Amino acid sequence: MNGFFTEVRETLFPPRDAKDGPLPPLLVAMTLVTGLIDAFSYLVLGHVFVANMTGNVLFIAFALAGEPGFSIASSLIALGSFGLGSLVGGLVGSRMGDHRGRLLSTAAEIQALLLTVAVVLSILAGSPVAEGYGYLLIIALGIGMGLQNATARKLGVPDLTTTVLTLTITGMVADSRWAGGSGSKAGRRLISVLAMFTGALIGVLMILNSLIVYPLVVAAVIIALISLTSRTLSRNHPAWNGK
Repeated sequence: MNGFFTEVRETLFPPRDAKDGPLPPLLVAMTLVTGLIDAFSYLVLGHVFVANMTGNVLFIAFALAGEPGFSIASSLIALGSFGLGSLVGGLVGSRMGDHRGRLLSTAAEIQALLLTVAVVLSILAGSPVAEGYGYLLIIALGIGMGLQNATARKLGVPDLTTTVLTLTITGMVADSRWAGGSGSKAGRRLISVLAMFTGALIGVLMILNSLIVYPLVVAAVIIALISLTSRTLSRNHPAWNGK
């Protein structure tokens, strides 16, 4: 139990000599952003995710089977946009992969710009969102989330992918002491799950009780702060900048 709480503490407040430096809490914040954005995309843009591509593949199958409420076009646009964002993230990562602080700050700057565009589009679109604006929002958000996912993959911090929880939950349970495992990383994995849950909950509450644009505004601010923080902390070239 002490190990569990130690993992939680060191994920949120890593020690100075930690191999990954400040990356864990910054990636936890990105995971919270994922919850905010997917809550917006699913509730405001129809049954479509911009971060969870597994869901979109299933939604296309549902639509082909004739189930109402699912859009093949929206899901395909989300898949294509996410792929484009992943390509951009791969290109940025290949150029800056040896300096993880610069990689994260640069990727977050691009994502913050995309989120700002999405905020403007959401304001112009009104509520409910017109179809044309909806497609533009899916493109901007999908590119941003693909970029985020590729960046997290390149950073290589275990159990903090920021957009995918299936393997995280599987590892948390399969590696538990109940299953005969060591129970390691359970604290970090739980933090990741709770971060996305919290982001989604906050996003839904904002959409239902205030303006639909608020989740995007909060997400943009968080990503901008992540970019500023990673750039500031990496200026001294500490060990966590490399792998």
